[in-house]
Amino acid sequence: MQVLYLFVGIIITILTPSIALASNSILNIDLTTHWVGYASLAIFVIAYAFVMTEEFTHLRKSKPVILSAGLIWILIAFIMNSHGFTHAAEEAVRHNLLEFAELFLFLLVAMTYINAMEEREVFNNLRSWLISKGYNYKQLFWITGILAFFISPVADNLTTALLMGAVILAVGINSPKFVAIGFVNVVVAANAGGAFSPFGDITTLMVWQKGILPFEAFFALFIPSLINFLVPAIIMSFAIPKEKPTSIDEKVQLKRGAKRIIVLFLLTITTAVLMHNFLHLPPVLGMMTGLAYLQFFAYFLKITGEKSTETITENDGSITMVSEPIEFNIFNKIARAEWDTLLFFFGVILSVGGLGTLGYLAMASDVMYNQWGATEANIAVGFLSAIVDNIPVMFAVLTMNPAMSDGQWLLVTLTAGVGGSILSIGSAAGVALMGQSRGKYTFMSHLKWAPVIMLGYFASIVTHQFINSHLF
Repeated sequence: MQVLYLFVGIIITILTPSIALASNSILNIDLTTHWVGYASLAIFVIAYAFVMTEEFTHLRKSKPVILSAGLIWILIAFIMNSHGFTHAAEEAVRHNLLEFAELFLFLLVAMTYINAMEEREVFNNLRSWLISKGYNYKQLFWITGILAFFISPVADNLTTALLMGAVILAVGINSPKFVAIGFVNVVVAANAGGAFSPFGDITTLMVWQKGILPFEAFFALFIPSLINFLVPAIIMSFAIPKEKPTSIDEKVQLKRGAKRIIVLFLLTITTAVLMHNFLHLPPVLGMMTGLAYLQFFAYFLKITGEKSTETITENDGSITMVSEPIEFNIFNKIARAEWDTLLFFFGVILSVGGLGTLGYLAMASDVMYNQWGATEANIAVGFLSAIVDNIPVMFAVLTMNPAMSDGQWLLVTLTAGVGGSILSIGSAAGVALMGQSRGKYTFMSHLKWAPVIMLGYFASIVTHQFINSHLF
Protein backbone atom coordinates (compact mmCIF):
# COMPACT_ATOMS: atom_id res chain seq x y z
CA MET A 1 0.00 0.00 0.00
CA GLN A 2 2.89 2.40 0.71
CA VAL A 3 4.17 1.80 -2.82
CA LEU A 4 0.74 2.76 -4.11
CA TYR A 5 0.77 5.95 -2.03
CA LEU A 6 4.22 6.84 -3.36
CA PHE A 7 3.05 6.30 -6.93
CA VAL A 8 -0.05 8.38 -6.36
CA GLY A 9 2.00 11.13 -4.75
CA ILE A 10 4.42 11.27 -7.67
CA ILE A 11 1.55 11.29 -10.16
CA ILE A 12 0.02 14.21 -8.29
CA THR A 13 3.37 15.96 -8.26
CA ILE A 14 3.66 15.46 -12.01
CA LEU A 15 0.14 16.40 -12.90
CA THR A 16 -1.18 18.82 -10.37
CA PRO A 17 -0.85 22.22 -8.82
CA SER A 18 -2.79 23.08 -5.70
CA ILE A 19 -3.12 25.38 -2.80
CA ALA A 20 -3.59 23.12 0.19
CA LEU A 21 -5.77 24.83 2.74
CA ALA A 22 -7.40 22.10 4.75
CA SER A 23 -5.70 18.93 5.93
CA ASN A 24 -6.64 15.48 7.02
CA SER A 25 -6.84 16.71 10.59
CA ILE A 26 -10.14 18.42 9.81
CA LEU A 27 -11.72 15.00 9.72
CA ASN A 28 -10.83 12.04 11.90
CA ILE A 29 -10.25 9.87 8.84
CA ASP A 30 -7.44 9.59 6.32
CA LEU A 31 -8.95 11.08 3.17
CA THR A 32 -6.09 9.77 1.02
CA THR A 33 -7.46 6.27 1.59
CA HIS A 34 -11.13 7.27 1.59
CA TRP A 35 -13.33 6.58 -1.43
CA VAL A 36 -13.73 10.35 -1.92
CA GLY A 37 -9.96 10.67 -2.21
CA TYR A 38 -9.68 7.83 -4.70
CA ALA A 39 -12.62 9.14 -6.75
CA SER A 40 -11.22 12.68 -6.82
CA LEU A 41 -7.80 11.42 -7.86
CA ALA A 42 -9.31 9.31 -10.65
CA ILE A 43 -11.39 12.24 -11.90
CA PHE A 44 -8.35 14.47 -12.18
CA VAL A 45 -6.09 11.87 -13.77
CA ILE A 46 -8.74 11.19 -16.42
CA ALA A 47 -9.19 14.93 -17.01
CA TYR A 48 -5.45 15.47 -17.37
CA ALA A 49 -5.21 12.53 -19.76
CA PHE A 50 -7.52 14.52 -22.05
CA VAL A 51 -5.25 17.54 -21.62
CA MET A 52 -2.18 15.55 -22.65
CA THR A 53 -3.92 14.22 -25.77
CA GLU A 54 -5.26 17.61 -26.90
CA GLU A 55 -3.06 17.49 -30.02
CA PHE A 56 -4.89 14.36 -31.19
CA THR A 57 -8.43 14.84 -29.84
CA HIS A 58 -8.62 18.61 -30.54
CA LEU A 59 -10.56 18.97 -27.29
CA ARG A 60 -9.59 22.27 -25.66
CA LYS A 61 -7.57 21.57 -22.52
CA SER A 62 -9.66 23.87 -20.34
CA LYS A 63 -12.84 21.82 -20.72
CA PRO A 64 -11.91 18.61 -18.88
CA VAL A 65 -10.13 20.33 -15.99
CA ILE A 66 -12.96 22.79 -15.36
CA LEU A 67 -15.36 19.85 -15.15
CA SER A 68 -12.86 18.06 -12.94
CA ALA A 69 -12.73 21.04 -10.57
CA GLY A 70 -16.49 21.06 -10.10
CA LEU A 71 -16.77 17.31 -9.52
CA ILE A 72 -13.87 17.14 -7.06
CA TRP A 73 -15.17 19.97 -4.90
CA ILE A 74 -18.67 18.46 -4.91
CA LEU A 75 -17.17 15.29 -3.43
CA ILE A 76 -15.09 17.22 -0.87
CA ALA A 77 -18.05 19.35 0.19
CA PHE A 78 -20.18 16.21 0.52
CA ILE A 79 -17.76 14.45 2.87
CA MET A 80 -17.09 17.58 4.93
CA ASN A 81 -20.78 18.44 5.26
CA SER A 82 -21.55 14.88 6.29
CA HIS A 83 -19.09 15.30 9.19
CA GLY A 84 -20.48 18.66 10.26
CA PHE A 85 -17.86 20.96 8.66
CA THR A 86 -20.35 22.90 6.58
CA HIS A 87 -18.10 25.83 5.64
CA ALA A 88 -14.69 24.11 5.38
CA ALA A 89 -14.98 23.40 1.66
CA GLU A 90 -16.24 26.92 0.99
CA GLU A 91 -13.24 28.48 2.73
CA ALA A 92 -10.82 26.24 0.86
CA VAL A 93 -12.36 27.12 -2.50
CA ARG A 94 -12.21 30.85 -1.75
CA HIS A 95 -8.51 30.53 -0.92
CA ASN A 96 -7.87 28.81 -4.25
CA LEU A 97 -9.90 31.44 -6.10
CA LEU A 98 -7.70 34.19 -4.67
CA GLU A 99 -4.59 32.41 -5.98
CA PHE A 100 -6.19 32.01 -9.40
CA ALA A 101 -7.40 35.62 -9.54
CA GLU A 102 -3.88 36.99 -8.99
CA LEU A 103 -2.39 34.78 -11.69
CA PHE A 104 -5.32 35.35 -14.06
CA LEU A 105 -5.24 39.16 -13.92
CA PHE A 106 -1.45 39.29 -14.17
CA LEU A 107 -1.40 37.12 -17.27
CA LEU A 108 -4.39 38.91 -18.78
CA VAL A 109 -2.52 42.23 -18.73
CA ALA A 110 0.64 40.67 -20.16
CA MET A 111 -1.34 38.97 -22.94
CA THR A 112 -3.15 42.22 -23.73
CA TYR A 113 0.14 44.05 -24.20
CA ILE A 114 1.53 41.26 -26.37
CA ASN A 115 -1.63 41.33 -28.52
CA ALA A 116 -1.40 45.12 -28.81
CA MET A 117 2.22 44.91 -29.98
CA GLU A 118 1.29 42.18 -32.42
CA GLU A 119 -1.54 44.31 -33.85
CA ARG A 120 0.86 47.27 -34.21
CA GLU A 121 3.11 44.95 -36.31
CA VAL A 122 6.01 44.92 -33.81
CA PHE A 123 6.70 41.20 -34.22
CA ASN A 124 6.06 41.10 -37.97
CA ASN A 125 8.44 44.02 -38.40
CA LEU A 126 11.20 42.14 -36.58
CA ARG A 127 10.50 39.01 -38.60
CA SER A 128 10.60 40.82 -41.97
CA TRP A 129 13.84 42.59 -41.02
CA LEU A 130 15.55 39.28 -40.26
CA ILE A 131 14.27 37.61 -43.42
CA SER A 132 15.45 40.42 -45.69
CA LYS A 133 19.06 40.46 -44.42
CA GLY A 134 20.28 37.48 -46.43
CA TYR A 135 21.99 35.59 -43.59
CA ASN A 136 23.17 32.02 -44.14
CA TYR A 137 21.63 29.12 -42.23
CA LYS A 138 24.25 29.00 -39.49
CA GLN A 139 23.96 32.74 -38.88
CA LEU A 140 20.18 32.47 -38.71
CA PHE A 141 20.49 29.53 -36.32
CA TRP A 142 22.46 31.66 -33.88
CA ILE A 143 20.50 34.88 -34.43
CA THR A 144 17.10 33.26 -33.84
CA GLY A 145 18.43 31.36 -30.81
CA ILE A 146 20.01 34.42 -29.20
CA LEU A 147 16.94 36.56 -29.89
CA ALA A 148 14.70 33.87 -28.40
CA PHE A 149 16.89 33.76 -25.29
CA PHE A 150 16.70 37.52 -24.74
CA ILE A 151 13.10 38.16 -25.86
CA SER A 152 11.63 35.37 -23.73
CA PRO A 153 12.44 37.06 -20.37
CA VAL A 154 10.16 39.96 -21.33
CA ALA A 155 7.58 38.27 -23.52
CA ASP A 156 6.54 34.70 -22.79
CA ASN A 157 8.33 31.70 -24.26
CA LEU A 158 5.33 30.75 -26.39
CA THR A 159 5.13 34.11 -28.20
CA THR A 160 8.91 34.17 -28.60
CA ALA A 161 9.02 30.66 -30.06
CA LEU A 162 6.23 31.38 -32.54
CA LEU A 163 7.95 34.59 -33.67
CA MET A 164 11.32 32.95 -34.24
CA GLY A 165 9.59 29.91 -35.72
CA ALA A 166 7.98 32.10 -38.37
CA VAL A 167 11.43 33.42 -39.34
CA ILE A 168 12.92 29.92 -39.54
CA LEU A 169 10.03 28.62 -41.65
CA ALA A 170 10.24 31.56 -44.05
CA VAL A 171 13.98 31.26 -44.74
CA GLY A 172 14.16 27.47 -44.45
CA ILE A 173 11.38 26.67 -46.88
CA ASN A 174 13.80 24.56 -48.97
CA SER A 175 15.70 23.03 -46.04
CA PRO A 176 13.60 20.83 -43.74
CA LYS A 177 16.77 19.85 -41.87
CA PHE A 178 17.47 23.47 -40.94
CA VAL A 179 13.86 23.98 -39.83
CA ALA A 180 13.95 20.93 -37.54
CA ILE A 181 17.24 21.86 -35.87
CA GLY A 182 16.36 25.56 -35.75
CA PHE A 183 13.08 24.80 -33.99
CA VAL A 184 14.82 22.63 -31.38
CA ASN A 185 17.26 25.47 -30.77
CA VAL A 186 14.47 28.02 -30.38
CA VAL A 187 12.57 25.84 -27.89
CA VAL A 188 15.70 25.39 -25.75
CA ALA A 189 16.62 29.09 -25.99
CA ALA A 190 13.11 30.38 -25.20
CA ASN A 191 12.73 28.10 -22.17
CA ALA A 192 16.24 28.93 -20.92
CA GLY A 193 15.70 32.67 -21.34
CA GLY A 194 12.46 32.55 -19.42
CA ALA A 195 14.07 30.82 -16.45
CA PHE A 196 16.07 33.81 -15.17
CA SER A 197 13.28 36.40 -15.24
CA PRO A 198 10.09 36.63 -13.13
CA PHE A 199 8.25 37.57 -16.34
CA GLY A 200 9.82 34.97 -18.60
CA ASP A 201 7.82 31.93 -17.57
CA ILE A 202 4.71 31.13 -15.58
CA THR A 203 6.82 29.12 -13.15
CA THR A 204 9.13 32.01 -12.27
CA LEU A 205 6.11 34.31 -12.06
CA MET A 206 4.44 32.00 -9.56
CA VAL A 207 7.54 31.82 -7.37
CA TRP A 208 7.88 35.61 -7.39
CA GLN A 209 4.20 36.32 -6.75
CA LYS A 210 4.25 33.84 -3.89
CA GLY A 211 6.98 35.88 -2.24
CA ILE A 212 9.44 32.99 -2.12
CA LEU A 213 12.22 35.00 -3.79
CA PRO A 214 12.66 38.74 -4.44
CA PHE A 215 12.62 40.07 -7.99
CA GLU A 216 16.36 40.52 -8.33
CA ALA A 217 17.17 37.02 -7.03
CA PHE A 218 16.14 35.38 -10.30
CA PHE A 219 18.93 37.05 -12.23
CA ALA A 220 21.39 34.81 -10.40
CA LEU A 221 20.17 32.18 -12.89
CA PHE A 222 21.33 34.15 -15.93
CA ILE A 223 24.63 32.33 -16.42
CA PRO A 224 23.19 28.83 -15.68
CA SER A 225 20.37 29.58 -18.14
CA LEU A 226 22.86 30.78 -20.73
CA ILE A 227 24.86 27.56 -20.30
CA ASN A 228 21.66 25.57 -20.71
CA PHE A 229 21.13 27.25 -24.10
CA LEU A 230 24.74 27.36 -25.34
CA VAL A 231 25.82 23.76 -24.66
CA PRO A 232 23.27 22.09 -26.97
CA ALA A 233 23.34 25.02 -29.42
CA ILE A 234 27.09 24.70 -30.00
CA ILE A 235 26.78 20.96 -30.62
CA MET A 236 23.72 21.31 -32.90
CA SER A 237 25.34 24.09 -34.92
CA PHE A 238 27.73 21.56 -36.49
CA ALA A 239 24.74 19.87 -38.12
CA ILE A 240 23.42 23.06 -39.76
CA PRO A 241 23.48 23.01 -43.60
CA LYS A 242 26.16 25.26 -45.08
CA GLU A 243 23.91 26.68 -47.79
CA LYS A 244 22.55 30.19 -47.89
CA PRO A 245 18.77 30.63 -48.26
CA THR A 246 17.24 32.84 -50.89
CA SER A 247 16.77 36.36 -49.58
CA ILE A 248 13.15 37.46 -49.28
CA ASP A 249 12.38 41.12 -49.79
CA GLU A 250 9.55 41.73 -47.34
CA LYS A 251 8.68 45.09 -45.83
CA VAL A 252 6.43 45.50 -42.80
CA GLN A 253 5.88 48.97 -41.40
CA LEU A 254 5.20 49.61 -37.75
CA LYS A 255 1.79 51.08 -37.08
CA ARG A 256 1.41 54.36 -35.26
CA GLY A 257 2.13 54.08 -31.53
CA ALA A 258 3.98 50.73 -31.72
CA LYS A 259 7.18 51.95 -30.08
CA ARG A 260 5.26 53.79 -27.38
CA ILE A 261 3.34 50.62 -26.52
CA ILE A 262 6.66 48.81 -26.04
CA VAL A 263 7.73 51.59 -23.67
CA LEU A 264 4.42 51.37 -21.80
CA PHE A 265 4.87 47.61 -21.41
CA LEU A 266 8.31 48.12 -19.89
CA LEU A 267 6.85 50.83 -17.65
CA THR A 268 4.11 48.41 -16.57
CA ILE A 269 6.68 45.80 -15.59
CA THR A 270 8.63 48.46 -13.68
CA THR A 271 5.46 49.53 -11.87
CA ALA A 272 4.69 45.96 -10.80
CA VAL A 273 8.23 45.41 -9.54
CA LEU A 274 8.43 48.68 -7.61
CA MET A 275 5.00 48.27 -6.00
CA HIS A 276 5.88 44.76 -4.89
CA ASN A 277 9.43 45.48 -3.69
CA PHE A 278 8.90 48.80 -1.92
CA LEU A 279 5.21 48.89 -1.03
CA HIS A 280 4.77 45.12 -0.52
CA LEU A 281 1.69 45.08 -2.72
CA PRO A 282 0.83 42.11 -4.95
CA PRO A 283 2.51 42.37 -8.39
CA VAL A 284 -0.87 41.97 -10.05
CA LEU A 285 -1.89 45.43 -8.78
CA GLY A 286 1.07 46.97 -10.61
CA MET A 287 0.13 45.10 -13.78
CA MET A 288 -3.47 46.30 -13.60
CA THR A 289 -2.18 49.86 -13.13
CA GLY A 290 -0.13 49.30 -16.26
CA LEU A 291 -3.24 48.22 -18.12
CA ALA A 292 -4.62 51.69 -17.41
CA TYR A 293 -1.55 53.15 -19.15
CA LEU A 294 -2.49 51.24 -22.29
CA GLN A 295 -6.15 52.23 -21.99
CA PHE A 296 -5.30 55.92 -21.83
CA PHE A 297 -2.91 55.56 -24.77
CA ALA A 298 -5.67 53.85 -26.78
CA TYR A 299 -7.88 56.85 -26.02
CA PHE A 300 -5.08 59.16 -27.19
CA LEU A 301 -4.83 57.29 -30.51
CA LYS A 302 -8.57 57.62 -30.93
CA ILE A 303 -8.90 61.36 -30.29
CA THR A 304 -5.84 62.26 -32.37
CA GLY A 305 -7.59 60.82 -35.39
CA GLU A 306 -5.57 57.95 -36.82
CA LYS A 307 -6.95 57.29 -40.32
CA SER A 308 -6.86 54.48 -42.85
CA THR A 309 -7.18 55.26 -46.53
CA GLU A 310 -9.15 52.98 -48.82
CA THR A 311 -9.42 53.23 -52.61
CA ILE A 312 -12.90 52.65 -54.00
CA THR A 313 -13.61 52.22 -57.71
CA GLU A 314 -17.06 53.51 -58.68
CA ASN A 315 -19.32 51.98 -61.35
CA ASP A 316 -18.41 54.74 -63.81
CA GLY A 317 -14.70 53.92 -63.44
CA SER A 318 -13.85 56.88 -61.25
CA ILE A 319 -11.64 56.35 -58.20
CA THR A 320 -12.54 57.70 -54.79
CA MET A 321 -10.18 57.88 -51.81
CA VAL A 322 -12.00 57.36 -48.53
CA SER A 323 -10.43 57.93 -45.11
CA GLU A 324 -11.88 56.06 -42.15
CA PRO A 325 -10.83 56.45 -38.52
CA ILE A 326 -8.94 53.47 -37.12
CA GLU A 327 -10.20 52.44 -33.71
CA PHE A 328 -7.57 51.02 -31.38
CA ASN A 329 -9.99 49.21 -29.09
CA ILE A 330 -8.28 47.97 -25.93
CA PHE A 331 -11.08 45.51 -25.24
CA ASN A 332 -10.44 43.82 -28.57
CA LYS A 333 -6.90 43.15 -27.38
CA ILE A 334 -8.23 41.74 -24.10
CA ALA A 335 -10.70 39.56 -26.00
CA ARG A 336 -7.83 38.05 -28.00
CA ALA A 337 -6.07 36.77 -24.88
CA GLU A 338 -5.45 33.04 -24.59
CA TRP A 339 -8.69 32.32 -22.82
CA ASP A 340 -8.34 28.57 -23.09
CA THR A 341 -5.01 28.81 -21.24
CA LEU A 342 -6.41 31.15 -18.60
CA LEU A 343 -9.41 28.89 -17.96
CA PHE A 344 -7.10 25.89 -17.93
CA PHE A 345 -5.30 27.50 -14.98
CA PHE A 346 -8.64 27.87 -13.21
CA GLY A 347 -9.49 24.21 -13.67
CA VAL A 348 -6.06 22.97 -12.63
CA ILE A 349 -5.73 25.19 -9.56
CA LEU A 350 -9.22 24.40 -8.32
CA SER A 351 -8.97 20.69 -9.13
CA VAL A 352 -5.76 20.20 -7.30
CA GLY A 353 -6.71 22.61 -4.60
CA GLY A 354 -9.13 19.85 -3.78
CA LEU A 355 -6.50 17.12 -4.05
CA GLY A 356 -4.21 19.12 -1.79
CA THR A 357 -7.06 19.46 0.70
CA LEU A 358 -7.43 15.68 0.64
CA GLY A 359 -3.77 15.31 1.69
CA TYR A 360 -2.07 13.84 -1.36
CA LEU A 361 0.49 16.60 -1.82
CA ALA A 362 1.62 16.42 1.79
CA MET A 363 2.31 12.75 1.17
CA ALA A 364 4.27 13.47 -2.02
CA SER A 365 6.24 16.23 -0.29
CA ASP A 366 7.33 13.86 2.46
CA VAL A 367 8.59 11.31 -0.05
CA MET A 368 10.42 13.73 -2.35
CA TYR A 369 11.87 16.33 -0.02
CA ASN A 370 12.30 14.37 3.20
CA GLN A 371 13.29 10.95 1.89
CA TRP A 372 15.02 11.82 -1.41
CA GLY A 373 16.51 15.20 -0.45
CA ALA A 374 15.97 18.68 -1.91
CA THR A 375 18.61 18.55 -4.66
CA GLU A 376 17.51 15.15 -5.95
CA ALA A 377 13.85 16.16 -5.80
CA ASN A 378 14.45 19.44 -7.62
CA ILE A 379 16.43 17.74 -10.38
CA ALA A 380 13.60 15.20 -10.73
CA VAL A 381 11.14 18.09 -11.10
CA GLY A 382 12.93 19.06 -14.33
CA PHE A 383 12.46 15.60 -15.79
CA LEU A 384 8.82 15.59 -14.72
CA SER A 385 8.29 18.89 -16.54
CA ALA A 386 9.62 17.26 -19.72
CA ILE A 387 6.72 14.83 -19.59
CA VAL A 388 4.07 17.26 -18.42
CA ASP A 389 3.99 21.03 -18.71
CA ASN A 390 6.11 22.76 -16.05
CA ILE A 391 3.24 24.88 -14.73
CA PRO A 392 1.42 22.14 -12.80
CA VAL A 393 4.76 20.78 -11.59
CA MET A 394 5.75 24.13 -10.09
CA PHE A 395 2.29 24.58 -8.55
CA ALA A 396 2.78 21.26 -6.81
CA VAL A 397 6.16 22.30 -5.41
CA LEU A 398 4.78 25.62 -4.19
CA THR A 399 1.91 23.82 -2.53
CA MET A 400 4.28 21.43 -0.79
CA ASN A 401 6.31 24.50 0.28
CA PRO A 402 9.29 22.47 1.49
CA ALA A 403 11.82 24.19 3.75
CA MET A 404 14.62 25.03 1.31
CA SER A 405 17.39 27.59 0.94
CA ASP A 406 17.21 30.30 -1.72
CA GLY A 407 19.70 28.29 -3.75
CA GLN A 408 17.36 25.30 -3.79
CA TRP A 409 14.36 27.45 -4.72
CA LEU A 410 16.38 28.89 -7.60
CA LEU A 411 17.38 25.35 -8.57
CA VAL A 412 13.80 24.14 -8.82
CA THR A 413 12.88 27.31 -10.71
CA LEU A 414 15.68 26.56 -13.17
CA THR A 415 14.92 22.86 -13.58
CA ALA A 416 11.17 23.35 -13.94
CA GLY A 417 11.77 26.03 -16.56
CA VAL A 418 14.41 24.34 -18.71
CA GLY A 419 13.49 20.70 -18.09
CA GLY A 420 10.59 21.06 -20.49
CA SER A 421 13.09 21.43 -23.33
CA ILE A 422 14.15 17.79 -23.11
CA LEU A 423 11.03 16.66 -24.99
CA SER A 424 8.99 18.62 -27.51
CA ILE A 425 5.82 18.04 -25.46
CA GLY A 426 7.42 19.39 -22.28
CA SER A 427 6.65 23.07 -22.92
CA ALA A 428 4.08 25.24 -24.64
CA ALA A 429 6.81 26.45 -27.01
CA GLY A 430 7.54 22.94 -28.26
CA VAL A 431 3.89 21.98 -28.67
CA ALA A 432 3.13 25.21 -30.56
CA LEU A 433 6.07 24.81 -32.92
CA MET A 434 5.05 21.24 -33.75
CA GLY A 435 1.78 22.69 -34.97
CA GLN A 436 3.46 25.55 -36.81
CA SER A 437 6.12 23.50 -38.59
CA ARG A 438 3.79 21.58 -40.90
CA GLY A 439 5.49 18.26 -40.13
CA LYS A 440 9.12 19.45 -40.37
CA TYR A 441 9.57 19.59 -36.61
CA THR A 442 8.20 16.54 -34.80
CA PHE A 443 8.45 14.71 -31.51
CA MET A 444 11.07 12.38 -32.99
CA SER A 445 13.15 15.12 -34.59
CA HIS A 446 13.37 16.78 -31.16
CA LEU A 447 14.02 13.49 -29.37
CA LYS A 448 17.08 13.00 -31.57
CA TRP A 449 18.74 15.92 -29.77
CA ALA A 450 17.51 15.02 -26.26
CA PRO A 451 20.95 13.74 -25.13
CA VAL A 452 22.68 17.04 -25.89
CA ILE A 453 19.78 18.98 -24.35
CA MET A 454 20.17 16.89 -21.18
CA LEU A 455 23.89 17.65 -21.28
CA GLY A 456 22.98 21.34 -21.18
CA TYR A 457 20.44 20.61 -18.44
CA PHE A 458 23.02 19.06 -16.11
CA ALA A 459 25.66 21.65 -17.08
CA SER A 460 23.30 24.43 -15.99
CA ILE A 461 22.64 22.70 -12.66
CA VAL A 462 26.36 22.28 -11.95
CA THR A 463 26.97 25.91 -12.97
CA HIS A 464 24.25 27.12 -10.60
CA GLN A 465 25.59 25.05 -7.72
CA PHE A 466 29.11 26.45 -8.34
CA ILE A 467 28.53 30.16 -8.93
CA ASN A 468 25.62 30.46 -6.49
CA SER A 469 27.05 28.18 -3.80
CA HIS A 470 26.63 30.95 -1.21
CA LEU A 471 22.85 30.70 -1.63
CA PHE A 472 22.64 27.03 -0.62
